[in-house]
Amino acid sequence: MWEMFQYEFMQRAFLAGLIVAIICPTIGMFLVLRRLSMIGDTLSHVSLAGIAAGLLAGFGPVQTMYMGIGFSVAAALAIERLRKKYEQYAELSIAILLSVGIGLATILISMGKSNAGIFGYLFGSIGLVSVEDLQTIWIMGVFIIISVVYYYRHLFYITFDEESARLIGIPVRWLSIFFTVLVALTIALAMRIVGILLVSSLMTIPAATSLQIARSFKQAVWYAVGFGVFAVFAGLILAFWWNLAPGGTIVMTA
Repeated sequence: MWEMFQYEFMQRAFLAGLIVAIICPTIGMFLVLRRLSMIGDTLSHVSLAGIAAGLLAGFGPVQTMYMGIGFSVAAALAIERLRKKYEQYAELSIAILLSVGIGLATILISMGKSNAGIFGYLFGSIGLVSVEDLQTIWIMGVFIIISVVYYYRHLFYITFDEESARLIGIPVRWLSIFFTVLVALTIALAMRIVGILLVSSLMTIPAATSLQIARSFKQAVWYAVGFGVFAVFAGLILAFWWNLAPGGTIVMTA
């Protein structure tokens, strides 16, 4: 088994997978408890539109990833704005942006001369992770982890009782926007390993599993991260030896 680590692309895949396995379930736990699980699918499809735009413009892999991040963050801000517009029907904001993301991605992909590069982003690819990608994933991944740790108590209050959090002086609106941006960043970073179409699964399945056995919120987060790391590492190993799509293998392992 250890001979796979003689390949540099596998070393990069595992290093990128480690940070993805930590941030996805951590962010996903808050999403699941806030009943916003579908926001992952929405932002991933919008991110796909950004990837398609980057490929259409002839950008390199790193610039294309930044394009996906930009589209995803813009969609996250739009969701928060629409949630205020449709206060009684907040889920409409997610449905609207999901439709926009799918529609725009379809148009941009159809405009491209060759769609061969898009499949690696759709389903994940071990060989896609470059040194520059790895640096970006780790820098932004550490930023996400530090942000969650720093605002942990505030995010905890907002997750379980948004109204009470507002009454005790927590800046609920600003934190909601900031957290949604963190979700967008998480999705954009994870797409290299898991794939755009499957990244939301890595955010929700470990969280859903941990909720079955955890006795506290903090314990649930730790369990979710543990399940996420196991799923990513086991999935990458199986994908390498059996020549399978890494994204699908990771999700089915989870």
